Amino acid sequence: MTASFTLKNIPDAIYDQLKASARRHRRSINSEILVCLEEAYCSRRISPEEFLADARAMRDAIGGPLMTAEEIQAAIENGRP
Repeated sequence: MTASFTLKNIPDAIYDQLKASARRHRRSINSEILVCLEEAYCSRRISPEEFLADARAMRDAIGGPLMTAEEIQAAIENGRP
């Protein structure tokens, strides 16, 4: 069973933001509200350890860092071309 409800007295500024976001994502306003609710109530926080493990796995998948620490320092000191 899926529930439904009516939302009343939405401030104009919030409605305008929802409408613009729905348009950007090519969704209906109803779908946009559902996505917002899912992100607010169904997302899970990951631990720093899990985040680092994921980052290391991605780095390993692309063959290590794209730049060495020395290359990064040189870019900082010399600026970008």
